[in-house]
Amino acid sequence: MARARTDNRGHWASFKALVDLWVDLFDRHNLLTYASAIAFQTFVAVVALLLLVLGVLSEIGRQDVWTKQIAPEIEPKVLHQVYDGINATIDKIFGSSSVGLIAFAAVLTIWETSGVVRACMGAFAQIYEDEETRPWWIRFPISFGIALVLTAGVLGALLLTTAARTAVHGSWGVPFAIARWLLALALLTLAFGILVRYAPVKPRTSRWASGGATLCVVAWTVQSLIFVEYLRTFANYQTPAGSLLGIYFVTTFLYVAAIILMVGVELDEQLREDVSEGQERGILELVKDML
Repeated sequence: MARARTDNRGHWASFKALVDLWVDLFDRHNLLTYASAIAFQTFVAVVALLLLVLGVLSEIGRQDVWTKQIAPEIEPKVLHQVYDGINATIDKIFGSSSVGLIAFAAVLTIWETSGVVRACMGAFAQIYEDEETRPWWIRFPISFGIALVLTAGVLGALLLTTAARTAVHGSWGVPFAIARWLLALALLTLAFGILVRYAPVKPRTSRWASGGATLCVVAWTVQSLIFVEYLRTFANYQTPAGSLLGIYFVTTFLYVAAIILMVGVELDEQLREDVSEGQERGILELVKDML
């Protein structure tokens, strides 16, 4: 019994030390402040990305993604007048040439996403405790290059999960669904792996960059599934309170996603330091003591 109590005290001490470590990291590296900045920039970039997706769907003749997949989920949740306005706007986009819209939305999306990348650059500099010494004429081209990769990866993943949904039927439907979801996750992991590796002042090794990207994409996928379930089951924008809650949940979703990114990169850095420097009470030792 005494030994069990001693073990429990040891586990509790390790858990407390782990919590204290993360509280200190969040405070020392201003992770919540950077997460707020990243979430705000992402909100603006998402609007441009939606325009780009609509333009691409119109150009490839997949208006059914709106009429059969998205619109039926939205119509019962909003006022009829609101839905009619949204539907009329999207019909206008689908009924006109989308080449100009695609070009405009692509440029706007890359521009806004580059702002997200530069916010990440500042956060990564804090996490890695590196001084940001790159002048703007170096940071901006890097941010635009990474933004281009991010835009392509996210756009490809969205098209795989929507437009490609009805591409194969019959007995091959299930294997194809698994393949396209795996490919969508691979595109996101590659895109955010580029972000995690090349956005910092000193490029990280592919081992840790890939680990951070994988952790973030998996956590984002789980978060997105929970958010989609909320939209399907609980969301109702036919009342003022419901509309306000909708805005609140969207911004919270982006804020939590930014925090996940910060935690993933911070965790990778802590693990890298444990392995490379052999810290005596690093995060690995604390976790082992809790088990």
